Amino acid sequence: MKRGAWLFVIAMLVAGCATMQGGGSDLVNRALTAAGGADALAGVKTLYVQGTSKFWEPEQSAVASGEMRFANEASFETVADLAAGISATDWSKRFQYPAPRQFTFTEVVTPELGYVSGIDSNGRTKQSQDAKPPAHNMSGLRLAATQRELRRTSPLLLLEMYKNPGKVTSVADVTVGGTSYPAVQYQPVANQSFLVMFDRTTSLPARIRTLDYDNIQGDVSYDLVLSDWKAFDKIQVATTQKYELNGRTVVETKLRQVGMNASFADDRLTIPDAFRSGASRPATGYVPYQWVIRRQFIGTYLDSDVPSFDTRGSRGLRLVQLAPGVQHVTGGSHHSLIVEMKDHLVVFDAPVSDWHSTWVIGAAQVKYTGKPIKYLVLTHHHMDHAGGLRGYLAQGATLVVGTGTAEHYKRVLAAPFTRNPDLPSRDFSKTAIVEVADKHVLGDGQREVHVYEVAANPHAAGLVIGYVPHAKLGFVTDIWSPGAGPLPDKLNPALASLVATVKKHGIAVEKFAGGHGSTADYAPLAALEGK
Repeated sequence: MKRGAWLFVIAMLVAGCATMQGGGSDLVNRALTAAGGADALAGVKTLYVQGTSKFWEPEQSAVASGEMRFANEASFETVADLAAGISATDWSKRFQYPAPRQFTFTEVVTPELGYVSGIDSNGRTKQSQDAKPPAHNMSGLRLAATQRELRRTSPLLLLEMYKNPGKVTSVADVTVGGTSYPAVQYQPVANQSFLVMFDRTTSLPARIRTLDYDNIQGDVSYDLVLSDWKAFDKIQVATTQKYELNGRTVVETKLRQVGMNASFADDRLTIPDAFRSGASRPATGYVPYQWVIRRQFIGTYLDSDVPSFDTRGSRGLRLVQLAPGVQHVTGGSHHSLIVEMKDHLVVFDAPVSDWHSTWVIGAAQVKYTGKPIKYLVLTHHHMDHAGGLRGYLAQGATLVVGTGTAEHYKRVLAAPFTRNPDLPSRDFSKTAIVEVADKHVLGDGQREVHVYEVAANPHAAGLVIGYVPHAKLGFVTDIWSPGAGPLPDKLNPALASLVATVKKHGIAVEKFAGGHGSTADYAPLAALEGK
């Protein structure tokens, strides 16, 4: 998530000026001078910024561990009243994944609450759906993540560091890509910490790093890389700003116009009274930054204080029995399927987070006392359906995945995950992994669960579906969301791949449950073949 301006910091500055001790003070002082000087920066009361951004998502790739998906390109315009600590950003985002579409919306951010006017996501909350015209409050998670990135990209960050010397710590030089940078650590608030690296030639910030947790990659570095500095009213601004996730560029922003002390209409910063009462304050505990930031890259972020479900529009996660010994985990944005066997359980998909997985595991243990989860079947490698895999593997589950993806999961499980808030760090290198080539049967002498490869699908290489013969029930993710809406007039490539797989294997399926949606009869879908 990239915001095109720098707004929130002035409101956070502490009055007075002190001198930092040691190398940290020298680095900040030199950088501040190179950026234009303390007096010039302190004189900036308002900002105007206009630019463009491009976004890529590494964990929605077509091939596991493969090329990142190009997610969207956007234009934005930001105005900010720094004295009040309020900004408004008008966005026009043209998405390419998961489907072409355009969202035009405005974000208003204050120190205490955030507001979105317009539709910014397919994952709309009940508040957004009910509001006419569409609008909603930011969750505390999104507000905290937005404020962090606004602070990180601010040209006034150096002034803030200069005025808060007790929050700046000298650290050893940091080497990135063969280049060594002098650096300091800056902790503006309890749950934020920036590693600021400086260019040895210009003295200006070159990289600003946070250490985050990614539900697939584990512990990650998230770097803002600053370049192409230009002077605007004698203040240096980096007009090219890239974000790197573990060294891979996932955001590229170009600033086209920057105006210091620009004038604009006051109503651009107004939040309607109806959206002030009951609005979430910035989250002060753990924030799943990478989930919040990057689900916005693809326009599917559910803006809720619990990532798995809409806290204002859902009762939360729950089990729905579809057949004897078969439970559909619903109530959230992403679903799983639990199948009871003679002495164990099989679970399909591990969405969102290990918090989500822990809930499912607990519910399954209550429902099926004494039966451990022996197999976790992942329909595909995308972060929203596989991000809670470690929770199941910590229970000793064997991982069942699509053909050609085992090496990807070995790399995932080898990554450290010390920043995972839901699971203590442990060694998963001995995890058993089964690859499904065409068909795989999990049986116990009484019941069977079948896993089928969907060989030619447009969504993800190695995608599989599940089938529970005794219930005549299938489980499918993303290529069809049963019950989520009416069927099209004819099969699209995703639906055609599902129908072809069922036909190829002669699966006697009557209904499908979905990783999204609910359940639906299969016959009406099959009837579309040939139309």
